[in-house]
Amino acid sequence: WDETHFGKMGSYYINRTFFFDVHPPLGKMLIGLAGYLSGYDGTFPFQKPGDRYEQHNYVGMRGVRLCRLFCAFLGSCLVPFAYLTVLELSKSLPAALLTAFILIFDTGCITLSQYILLDPILMFFLMGAVLSMVKCNNCADRPFSASWWFWLSLTGVNLAGAMGVKFVGLFVVLLVGLNTIYDLWDLLGNLSLSLVTFGKHLLARVLCLIVLPLALYTATFAVHFAVLNRSGPGDGFFSSAFQSQLIGNNLHNVSIPE
Repeated sequence: WDETHFGKMGSYYINRTFFFDVHPPLGKMLIGLAGYLSGYDGTFPFQKPGDRYEQHNYVGMRGVRLCRLFCAFLGSCLVPFAYLTVLELSKSLPAALLTAFILIFDTGCITLSQYILLDPILMFFLMGAVLSMVKCNNCADRPFSASWWFWLSLTGVNLAGAMGVKFVGLFVVLLVGLNTIYDLWDLLGNLSLSLVTFGKHLLARVLCLIVLPLALYTATFAVHFAVLNRSGPGDGFFSSAFQSQLIGNNLHNVSIPE
């Protein structure tokens, strides 16, 4: 059922047809982009679960046959992400290998990664945020180095990605937020650290973990509204003034008073 739901939304992006959904737009935009780049023309109706795809080029969006394509590729990335995260936390190769093998043979992950779903995209950004956070923590002995800035910024990018796919991504925002508060509290208690240096640490985290994710999250909506410029099933959820901007709407280019 979900594949029918989100596959149709991917087609909406390819056809630039406006729609409304309860989730933020990033996941569906990426699905549409994957379909567009793989040659899918957005014509499959996705009317009900179980419909045969026949001659439609769905491989790029579904990734059933080629595991490197989009959802299947993102799902396969969970294994090295988990491996590296556990290795960084425990410094134990057996523990990291065990974690990787558990995910490799997990039926849930394998199943979710086969279809046109938001779940593998969400999990990719969630685990990417945790890995980046752990990597940044391990660079604490060399703050403001190139690697420290890279992992801190990448954490912010992954936070924006997680929030941009589903709102449950806020849970990883909470995790990173608590970790950041702990780090700043520890730095504040370091008497050998000047207040100026502490201020730099605080500013770096505000820029990379608050400003950057919010900017990227907002940018996804800017792209969403720029791409979907044709009338569709989501028109009725918005004002008459907004509908007048959609090509094909009955109110298109009609002058709407404030």
